[in-house]
Amino acid sequence: MDPNFSHIFLPKHTIASEEEVDEVLKKYSITKENLPILKSDDPSAKALNAKAGDIIRIVRHHSDGKEALYWRVVVD
Repeated sequence: MDPNFSHIFLPKHTIASEEEVDEVLKKYSITKENLPILKSDDPSAKALNAKAGDIIRIVRHHSDGKEALYWRVVVD
């Protein structure tokens, strides 16, 4: 993994498991096509070796101590 990928201001990015993806899509009654996109040439996608169709789980920590989850689908 790229050492710059662990910068303190960069939210944690991981490739979501199929179970996580199914859960999120069901929870929001959406399809992968409804998710915001992340280009495959984005540094985060490259660092994860993500390919088109993968779903990226992003965990952001807020100043109040709470976590927020965001989801992106990788596209070419």
